[in-house]
Amino acid sequence: MRDLPPSPPRAADVLAARLYDAGCRLAFGMPGGEVLTLVDALERAGIRFILCKHENAAAFMAEGAWHRTGAPGILVATVGPGALNGVNAVANAHQDRVPLIVLSGCVDADEAQTYTHQVLDQTQVFRPITKATFTLNTGAAHVIADKAVGIALEGRPGPVHIDVPITVAVTPVTPEIPSRRALAAPLTPDPTTLEAMRASLARAERPILIVGVDALNQGFDTRRTDMADTLRDFVETFNVPVITTYKAKGLLPEDHPLALGGAGLSPKADQVLLPMVQRADLIIGLGYDPIEMRTGWRDFYFPGIQEMIDITAEPNHHYMHQATTNIVGDCAATLIAMSDGVAPRDTWTSGEIAAAKGNLADTFPRDDTWGPAAVIDTCRTVLPRNTLATADSGAHRILLSHMWECYEPRGLMQSSALCTMGCAIPLAMGAQVVEPDRPVVSFSGDAGFLMVAGELSTAAELGLRTIFVVFVDASLSLIELKQRQRQLTNAGVDFAKHDFAAMGKAFGGAGHTVTSRTALKAALDAAQNGDTFTVIAAVIERGAYDGRI
Repeated sequence: MRDLPPSPPRAADVLAARLYDAGCRLAFGMPGGEVLTLVDALERAGIRFILCKHENAAAFMAEGAWHRTGAPGILVATVGPGALNGVNAVANAHQDRVPLIVLSGCVDADEAQTYTHQVLDQTQVFRPITKATFTLNTGAAHVIADKAVGIALEGRPGPVHIDVPITVAVTPVTPEIPSRRALAAPLTPDPTTLEAMRASLARAERPILIVGVDALNQGFDTRRTDMADTLRDFVETFNVPVITTYKAKGLLPEDHPLALGGAGLSPKADQVLLPMVQRADLIIGLGYDPIEMRTGWRDFYFPGIQEMIDITAEPNHHYMHQATTNIVGDCAATLIAMSDGVAPRDTWTSGEIAAAKGNLADTFPRDDTWGPAAVIDTCRTVLPRNTLATADSGAHRILLSHMWECYEPRGLMQSSALCTMGCAIPLAMGAQVVEPDRPVVSFSGDAGFLMVAGELSTAAELGLRTIFVVFVDASLSLIELKQRQRQLTNAGVDFAKHDFAAMGKAFGGAGHTVTSRTALKAALDAAQNGDTFTVIAAVIERGAYDGRI
């Protein structure tokens, strides 16, 4: 419930009100004395502040909430160590295209001239890992708040940092709200370019789509044509197979006959997908941002022989590839305009699409008696179709990103650009706070789990029923695999086995240790019927990922 702010409102109230108007209803963080006014203003505005145990996890919870609401995530961090604790997750938001508003307390500028305790230039810290950074002031509080929301959401989304000096937060400001900037209208190409694109589509015998995070994020804009429906209509009309980046999984349901699943990190998947792309005569990059992709996707097609059209939110300055035609505009509207008046024709007439799907299924088999693939397959089979999943970084993520079928956008959330560990648990928690009655499961390696295990206490305090699956092999599996591949001596990758089920119970949840499909199914059934969170420790053999990813 919203509470009336002081009259006239404080600068912190102005900021909070603008965030509320942007749809924000949750903020996550760890307060210190320097941000108490901010927390008060957020609560008064109707934005619930959730106390977390670490700012890094808090930022990922904010991201998880954004995935379910479309409103910017909010991280609140106090001066100095609080703000710097969040740097990893803020950098992740920058690379993974997440609109995160970072609110940090800071010492007043005049005070900082003669006082040094915990004083550092936080705007300089955040400048290279955000779209913009501001220091709030009373004269422009309304404008800074409006700029922050617009910059975070528009174009390619990303984080915006606002330093809030202690006395500025409490200083009354004029209650008059200046005119807010109107959102930029979605754009489509000019008529000449569209005609050329239509001609390319009309003559294509083997068109293929690579769909990325820009298309996913544009789906949140209610002014735009629905991205998922548009994509499905287009590919079914023109018989176009779809590869997605990991972020864009589920924009086309992955049990659809034209869906070839996600790509990004797996050499085994690339052995199937890249030859398919290189057989195409027309490649359409729909919101394709290659920041998620491994080096095999650098200059992945043959210019002059093949044609590529890129439709993205921002110009191509990455040079991972260069397209024949570059469009900066609305993905769904451009796809519709491109197909207007184009007669469908028979494409991929030699059964290549079905063959590729079959090859992918053979590449990632599901019939293991036990091991990481069996864990993933059992979870996907037992848990409901509408289950939301998150994945931490590590060997399990590469395998899971291909084996976990998504049937809706954002059905699988992960750090696929920065690839940071410790994200899966808080991402799942943030999504679960927004949708408490929906099944949510996170998948972590044991090392990633240990990084954020303290947040289980937050899950208990919030009454979440999230399922936390842990792959237990007492090793940094992906790094250990790379170490062996380089014929290096084993060093710095192994650690002791721990009782993760007991950790779940100690923090107020349920816990199970499983070593078979039968035991895992029983644990999943119990978790779905339980009234608290559940930790499931799936014990697997070391080296279980060899030859699998």
